[in-house]
Amino acid sequence: MTAAVADTKPFTLFEWMLALRYLRARRSEGFISVIAGFSFTGIMLGVATLIIVMAVMNGFRNELFAKILGLNGHVIVNKIGGPFDDYDEVTKRINEMTGIKSAMPLIEGQVMVSSAVQATGALVRGMSEEGMRSLPLLADNIRFGSLDGFGQGSGIAIGTRLANMLRVNVGDTITLVSPRGASTPFGTAPRTKPYVVAALFEMGMAEYDRTMVFMPLLEAQRYFSRGPEVDAIEVIVDHPEHIDNFVREIKRAVGPANHVSDWRARNETFFTVLEVERNVMFIILSLIVLVAALNIISGLMMLVKDKGRDVAILRTMGASRGSIMRVFLITGASIGVVGTLAGLVLGIVFCLNIEYIREFVSWMSNTTLFDPNVYYLTRLPADMEPRETASIVGMALALSVLATLYPSWRASTLDPVEALRYE
Repeated sequence: MTAAVADTKPFTLFEWMLALRYLRARRSEGFISVIAGFSFTGIMLGVATLIIVMAVMNGFRNELFAKILGLNGHVIVNKIGGPFDDYDEVTKRINEMTGIKSAMPLIEGQVMVSSAVQATGALVRGMSEEGMRSLPLLADNIRFGSLDGFGQGSGIAIGTRLANMLRVNVGDTITLVSPRGASTPFGTAPRTKPYVVAALFEMGMAEYDRTMVFMPLLEAQRYFSRGPEVDAIEVIVDHPEHIDNFVREIKRAVGPANHVSDWRARNETFFTVLEVERNVMFIILSLIVLVAALNIISGLMMLVKDKGRDVAILRTMGASRGSIMRVFLITGASIGVVGTLAGLVLGIVFCLNIEYIREFVSWMSNTTLFDPNVYYLTRLPADMEPRETASIVGMALALSVLATLYPSWRASTLDPVEALRYE
């Protein structure tokens, strides 16, 4: 009787040396080497593409999130069924709460802004100087002029894009035209009033820099004929991710006569669309990694067929089925592991230099990539989340290893007698 072949220890030096030898294909195995090269390139590009695209989408979402919440309040308080003329008292009660950064009464209105050369539509926000300084996105991005004494005079602050469109600078005068003016026997006459530009801001979001006009609260009340009332109170909190707790406390503080809503309700549709698009892109781009993993299967199957005689000789010399299986497992998995790590490095390098790459491609192609008039932001953001990047790498590694199981199992089941009979 033939003694049973004892299996060697898993992943011994012999198995690694043989697997690495199979990776260095001879001239006669050039086609197998080409397939292995395509598999490596496919996994590398697939992982890098997935990391880059997800980082850009995360950056786009985070930048929009920061811009929207940096200008608008986290909680909005409106009066129900009447003028909001007790806003001073409501604002005081909100400011006394724990975790509240600021409560800002404001007035909003649509106007037409005109200069000597151009006219366009804009959105006026009437705010106090304290309220404007509580918004870092605005207060930290004043490019020309100053907010000092903003609430005492009648000067206004506009975005740099709007200033370029109107061809004005700090100290110049522009005219604001509101359709809701004084009532006359012939109807409502538009209200027209000139204002001096006191400051220019650049928030980095084209939509804001092109359409926003900030006016002192008292002047906005006079211009829009609101009297001693405002449209709403916007509240800035310390932790907007825990907004539910603040909403409950603010509702108790302001009473049932006021309606309270949060930033999630106002932007729910927008952020839901971004989240759905992000998930769909992840699924679609994951197919690239899957296709590359399938290339590993085809390449290993051809390698197993080509090395059938070698496998038969190794089996007759005492190599066990498990040892043969691990040899081909190492061979195939090495392609996937090295390709995944190369893709990770490529993705990280690309994300860290994405703005320079965008500028270089724009210069080479003489086109505008990531037009801020279309994508709202003035730069291409890329934020890599460690957990998401780790999941991408883990998925690629898992697919690479799984792709090697069937070819490796086929190699371990080869019959040495049948393999040598036809050699």
